[in-house]
Amino acid sequence: MKNKLEIFKNAKDLLDEPEVQELLDYCDGLEDQIVDFKFEKDKNKELILLDMIKEVIKGCNVLEKEQMEHERFGYDAPNYQETITNMKRYILAICRDNQIYL
Repeated sequence: MKNKLEIFKNAKDLLDEPEVQELLDYCDGLEDQIVDFKFEKDKNKELILLDMIKEVIKGCNVLEKEQMEHERFGYDAPNYQETITNMKRYILAICRDNQIYL
């Protein structure tokens, strides 16, 4: 994106015109809004990722507890492949739904 003053580099006298000053002020306001929007968008994705990570950790804690119970009572260890596959599907679905690209 061009710097707004670069646009008038060959006609600096136009910068003194009130309409041009008004236009430059308007551009400044739009740039601020763009920065604010990008920050809000990033922050929302951060919250989504944080929530997803919490859910994954909660699932891991359940698996650890289940594993300890199996060891304690001498049961055969379960096959965790399905759990891992489900966790991966969950992460990919959340990312796809919220346009988070890994």
